[in-house]
Amino acid sequence: MIKNSQPSVDSLEHALRLGGQLVENIAGPQWDAPTPCSEWTVREVLAHVVGMNLVFAAMLAGQRPPSSETDILGEDPAGAYARSAQLLLDAFGAPGALERSFQSPMGTATGLERLQIRSYDLLAHLWDLAQATGQQLENDPVLQASAQQALEFAGGQLAGVERAGRFAPPQPISATVPALDQLAAFLGRPVTWSPNC
Repeated sequence: MIKNSQPSVDSLEHALRLGGQLVENIAGPQWDAPTPCSEWTVREVLAHVVGMNLVFAAMLAGQRPPSSETDILGEDPAGAYARSAQLLLDAFGAPGALERSFQSPMGTATGLERLQIRSYDLLAHLWDLAQATGQQLENDPVLQASAQQALEFAGGQLAGVERAGRFAPPQPISATVPALDQLAAFLGRPVTWSPNC
């Protein structure tokens, strides 16, 4: 397997932009639809994504994270997503951010390692949102390259680590399917999921 280069702020920006397009296309009853994250609706998955964008942005800026009690999406989910995405990009794009080490309840890691962690979680949840709302991500080659890199990083980070409370066990999948599907399966998503299953 050919190893991909490390993730960049540009690749994160690309994924966030595609996520914005997904969110803009979510309408009406889809907000309450089930997702491959069995305990979360579409709105709840997006709230997690926005919340994690804000948590990572605050971590890199040395600020307190937002309260988990806040209705983070409010009446404008797309706007909340866009604002959180920009804050995240600004934080990772700050001079020296990828090289510095940051302490948090998750431990100590460099900005680059934080970028890798944020990337694989974000990509998995974009897959969730696409599946739940009938949208497509498979045809974007930049996103697939990012997913391949994220799969390699997550495979190393989660090897031998207890997954309970974070991810379900890896699901079986062919090595010939797109990298984003492989990442979703590695992080516990049943890739044959449908809203009716």
